[in-house]
Amino acid sequence: MDKLNRKDLKHDKFAEEVIHSVDFISEHKSQAMRYGAIGLAVVILAFGAFFYMRYQHSARQEALREAMLIFDANIAPSAPDGLKAFPTPAEKDKAMEKAFSNLADKYSGSMEGEIGRYMLGVNAVDKGKLDEAAKHFDKVANSSQKDYGSLARLALAQIYVSQGKDQDAEKTIQYVVDHPTVLVSKEQAQIELAKIIGKRDPVAARKILEPLRTERGAISQAAVQTLAQLTLK
Repeated sequence: MDKLNRKDLKHDKFAEEVIHSVDFISEHKSQAMRYGAIGLAVVILAFGAFFYMRYQHSARQEALREAMLIFDANIAPSAPDGLKAFPTPAEKDKAMEKAFSNLADKYSGSMEGEIGRYMLGVNAVDKGKLDEAAKHFDKVANSSQKDYGSLARLALAQIYVSQGKDQDAEKTIQYVVDHPTVLVSKEQAQIELAKIIGKRDPVAARKILEPLRTERGAISQAAVQTLAQLTLK
């Protein structure tokens, strides 16, 4: 996550804040990794969507902001001004599904629309509907929104692994290794690939991870941790 290709970013406030948000995740990698690639991607999306809304204004961006407020809402009788709350988890889930579905359908192909579709996938995962989630992630992965598509590929690979489809998972992650983005670096994708390959070929996994041990910060830590896990097998 550390080695972002910053020169490819536009020099605007949104780009700067995305860098800050990704660096924040890198510094807190040990906590974030508990939730896997899907959880990590959700955190990045939440930061990106939040900072994007600070500097841009349009109908679809407002729709995204409203949907993210629902996603972040607490289950409580009420909430402070500007925030949302729902009396039951079922009511929150219904509102979230509606908001992200509307976003994905109405603004399909846009960044906001694909974030909405991605979040539908996350919601499906939470419900244990992995086939449904995979369909959402696959659509985002093959959309024109390459940055968020890379996040979707990470999530899709996690689903494939859980379903025992390791070859599909490897192919999906390899694409991200070959096509890194602002939100998913080549190094992060390599570590995820090594975790999958390590189950059948620990030697090949180590060849991927060894060069990453000398990288700075979170990448080095994640590589060392993954190497240690391979040694225990």
